[in-house]
Amino acid sequence: MTSTSTRSVAADSNVLLSAVAGRAAQRVFEKTELVVVTTEANLDEIREYIPLFARRYTLPEDLLLNTLAILPIVVCAEHQYAAGLPRARQLLADRDPDDVALAALALTRQIPVWTNDRDFTGFPTGVYTTAQLLKSLGV
Repeated sequence: MTSTSTRSVAADSNVLLSAVAGRAAQRVFEKTELVVVTTEANLDEIREYIPLFARRYTLPEDLLLNTLAILPIVVCAEHQYAAGLPRARQLLADRDPDDVALAALALTRQIPVWTNDRDFTGFPTGVYTTAQLLKSLGV
């Protein structure tokens, strides 16, 4: 999916971890008019994986945590997407249950998911990989 009219995306943990580690996903945040949203559950998952990413990229954990803290992301609580949870569970029934909250957020806001995870293939609001999103944004 590509569109120059995309104003917001629901970001999965994997792309946010990539951005925190200074990988290509970080460039998405240079496009300041794009609103990047995620869930509290995704934020918890990111914090869980920061020690692994710190070792993988030989970066200090506190640097990654500080980078996460300053990323311009909107973190949504479950009550903000609860209405979308039943449909999200149905759509992802045979996929990763950890993705249900993000799917519900995307459904509730009617925005595409930004992920490099194949679990969202064919998702009804659309899906961008990092490469597709960067191309769409012209970054």
